[in-house]
Amino acid sequence: MITTAFYSIGTPGTPWGPAELAEWRARQRRLRSYADEVQSRIEALRAGFDVAEYGRLDYAPENYPLFAVKSRSWNDALPVMVLTGGVHGYETSGVHGALQFLERDAMAYAGRINLLAVPCVSPWGYERIHRWNPDALDPNRNFRADSPAQESAALWRLLSPLRDSVRMHIDLHETTDTDESEFRPALAARDGKSFEPGTIPDGFYLCADSAQPEPDFQRAVIAAVARVTHIAPADPDGTIIGSPVVAEGVIEYDCRKLGLCAGITNARYRTTTEVYPDSPRAMPAQCNDAQAAAVRAAIDYALAHGQG
Repeated sequence: MITTAFYSIGTPGTPWGPAELAEWRARQRRLRSYADEVQSRIEALRAGFDVAEYGRLDYAPENYPLFAVKSRSWNDALPVMVLTGGVHGYETSGVHGALQFLERDAMAYAGRINLLAVPCVSPWGYERIHRWNPDALDPNRNFRADSPAQESAALWRLLSPLRDSVRMHIDLHETTDTDESEFRPALAARDGKSFEPGTIPDGFYLCADSAQPEPDFQRAVIAAVARVTHIAPADPDGTIIGSPVVAEGVIEYDCRKLGLCAGITNARYRTTTEVYPDSPRAMPAQCNDAQAAAVRAAIDYALAHGQG
């Protein structure tokens, strides 16, 4: 059913203007440290990787350096694999799962792939445990050349030169209870629309790109993650978050049309992970393990099956 439940900012049925945006921004509080929890771990990776600042977010009075981690001996003859996390800053295992892979697993692929990893695309959102950036924009709906979201524009500039050479891109996300309690109601209020309640899947699932679904690739990632944590079942209507389930734990989105991170390049193999950290059956470490397992499986499949 559709509800007109009142969100605490704005007037029902009326999109937000500057006053509502300012009120929303004023409510955001820094709850954790990007420098201490993320940047310090990225800096420690310099021992084995090339670490470069690919942009900087200017949200006065704060600014945030954006970091890319690359294979030290980049070889144009090797396949390019892209890993992104923290597009939505509040999705913790997206960031820490990417860091865990880089710290524990990535060196095993040295000399076999060109790895480009961005563990935290949205540092401001990470610190405030929020989906949006300070302009109330969702970075994962704004990956395009003329993006109004600083986070999205910076990553677009980083990846665009590699657009046709990337073989695999995996983007790490979570689906949380707050999607339904806070973020989707806020989105409806921001846009002056009614909020239609949905469901939160209990378990891990993937969002394939409908333009390049590669079902065997998606199944391989699901099979690897199933050894770590449980896979989300379909709702009674055969959907997950309202989208038809096309295979166990797999739905599809049109990534490029929606401005999603996984659609930036023309990678043959691309997917978006979704972990459910609020499940009573999954602890934080298990969520990070699931993300890292998904990355390993994605790389392994792409290595085994080539580009053709």
